[in-house]
Amino acid sequence: MLAIPRRLRSRPTRFLAFALVAITLFLALSRSTVRDYGAAQWQAKLGKQAPATGWPSKDKAAGEKPAWKTEIESTAKFEPGEPIQQEPLPPPDQPPEKSAEDQEREAREEAERNKRAEFEAEYYSLETQDGAFAIYGNTMSTLANRTANRKPQHEAALSPAGPVEGISQKPYIFNPYPEYNGKDWVESKKAKFMQCDGPDGALLDDVKVFKGTPRLFPKPSFGSYDVLDVDGDLCFERDTRLGPYGFLQDATHKRTQAQWDAINWGQLQEKCVHKNKARFHMQGQPNLFIDSVYGPLDAPTMSELRRSRRPSILEDAKKHNHRRRRSVTEDESEESGKHDKRRGSTTNKEKEKEEKEKESGQKPVKEQRSALLIRTYTGKTYSENDKHILRSLISELSLRTGGQYQVFLLVQVKDNDLPIWEKYEAYRTVVLNSVPLEFADMTILWDDQVVRSMYPKIGAEQASVHIAQWLSVQRFAQEYPEFDYVWNWELDSRLTGHHYDFLEKLVSFARKQPRRGLWERNERFYIPAMHGDYDTDFRREVESHAVNAPVKIPEDDDYEWGVGEEADVITLAPIFDPVGSGWINWDFVWGFSDATHATVDVPRRVTIITQSRVSKRLLDIMHVENQRGNHVFSEMGPQTVALLHGMKAVYAPMPVFFDRSWPTKSLARWFNGGPNGDAGGFASAQAWGHEGRYSGSTWYYRANPPQRLYLNWMGWEDTGIGGPEWEAKWGRPCLPPMLLHPIKDVEETEPGYESESWLPYD
Repeated sequence: MLAIPRRLRSRPTRFLAFALVAITLFLALSRSTVRDYGAAQWQAKLGKQAPATGWPSKDKAAGEKPAWKTEIESTAKFEPGEPIQQEPLPPPDQPPEKSAEDQEREAREEAERNKRAEFEAEYYSLETQDGAFAIYGNTMSTLANRTANRKPQHEAALSPAGPVEGISQKPYIFNPYPEYNGKDWVESKKAKFMQCDGPDGALLDDVKVFKGTPRLFPKPSFGSYDVLDVDGDLCFERDTRLGPYGFLQDATHKRTQAQWDAINWGQLQEKCVHKNKARFHMQGQPNLFIDSVYGPLDAPTMSELRRSRRPSILEDAKKHNHRRRRSVTEDESEESGKHDKRRGSTTNKEKEKEEKEKESGQKPVKEQRSALLIRTYTGKTYSENDKHILRSLISELSLRTGGQYQVFLLVQVKDNDLPIWEKYEAYRTVVLNSVPLEFADMTILWDDQVVRSMYPKIGAEQASVHIAQWLSVQRFAQEYPEFDYVWNWELDSRLTGHHYDFLEKLVSFARKQPRRGLWERNERFYIPAMHGDYDTDFRREVESHAVNAPVKIPEDDDYEWGVGEEADVITLAPIFDPVGSGWINWDFVWGFSDATHATVDVPRRVTIITQSRVSKRLLDIMHVENQRGNHVFSEMGPQTVALLHGMKAVYAPMPVFFDRSWPTKSLARWFNGGPNGDAGGFASAQAWGHEGRYSGSTWYYRANPPQRLYLNWMGWEDTGIGGPEWEAKWGRPCLPPMLLHPIKDVEETEPGYESESWLPYD
């Protein structure tokens, strides 16, 4: 019986209103019960299909009453007061049974949430543990290991220097270069090294360093100085590292901006390599894979693309003395072109000399050259620190080596409507408006139009710079075949150490790596505290995971195959399998298919951050693959093509530090948690939603320590450390040689400034 409140029974008007509301609710609930009676329940009860709405079906046999009418009529037969014997109402609608696929997806998502929560709990708990934030606030006053025994080659690179103002510790000139024209040089049958000119005719001063490392600075969590043969017991501070490149304005280094603008770094590099042309293959080879990888290629040739592009800086023109790159800052005189001939042209005298050397057996061994392409774009504002870094790269890599390296700015033109390929003046104007004047003649422009014309079988979106970063690099390799290797370099990275020393040590390490077990070593972070010695313990640890080597019995190859072979790609982080890793772009693959192979099934590898060295040979094959429409996301490009074509790929385990002291097992769990201890696998550190694991590291595309460390090192405040007052109390910051990324907007900060680096989902 409906219970009516006492106060309503004493007020007829209110009682009537209550009764009407109750009746309305009862009827509404009755109708909704019928409507919500799902089709599956109706079918189970009546043995026939019923509409999901509960309304009668139109497919009833003649004379058959619908279920809803039968139930109403049976209720009408009962007399008033007689108990109603009615079947119980069916249970409310149950959600449809989930498919196995949905259940698996939900279980996976829950496991990912749990894993992320577990990591964050450990991450924040380590903030209060010993060693937390030990990478910050290290200064010259805390240097230790200053008298540590060094390897002979490391000690030989150091020579005493005069005192540095404001620093009590003794500085040393750091000279990591070989003894040019020395005994070993001559015995190697290399051509004579010719010293190059710098600004004002003299090279800039060498970098100075200090022996030792800050006492509390941690060991690398990943990678190793010893494995790379880098002297890790050195400390670099800003004045002696960047002073020669414009950071200092003292009596020794003072140079106004107008004086820097008057320097032409492009011309200096060209003249440098011209003086040393006997050492190098100045012409290079054309792409040998155009007609050999899959047969004849139906795609635009380089000569066709040149004719359709521009009359420009990169073209031949008789009236400009067959110059490959025309100066955008100077008049086109014979004198200015004297040292800038097309590098493939050889005079009759030079040919005669080469023939005589060949006949006498005295022909010098040719050295290999590398281009370093610094990726940038129109509209970028170059900070003073950007300029310091560019000058240091040119000086340390190109001018000091006699042209072994050459540095370029590879500038993306974002406005595709500019007629830079039709009008030289338009090209020149864009260059002068886009980069500091001193770097204009080492600048190469590209835009979407030119890469799309070169790769017509790749869609416009797939050819965009984010997805297809390597297309512009491949184009460079086709136009500059004299470079054996190309470094793809990010302008938002910073090396505290010496550029030549660091890059050459990476190359030397890669050259020494045997092929046996190489892909398996590549696919995981090298954690010294866990893996032990790289060449023994680490090899044995991954041996059980290695695929069969291309020798009949792998054990017959005593880690000899591949030793001494140059690597076709050198990366700075693991080369892992993206399939099943959770990395967001794992399926960005096009082409690579036939009647029996789907595109998505192609084996592939990926490295996060594309900063790497790639051989001309690999870039040539990538060029052919892309012209055929076979294409992968930028981070998978060189690694995947190297895998498919059996080329040598090496992850060089450079030192990476964290802002807290991770237990060794935790490092392995969070960063090498994939199958067999690799860096991929379920909910990897590169997976969407899990990349926060790198937030405390010195190398990833989003991380907090790089910016903070670098700003402090520059003498500016960040998160309570750095700045004049702090340094007056604690000392000048210094850091060991380390590569940092990302670093944005290097400018002096305001008091109280705190840098942040957020991931897209934070």
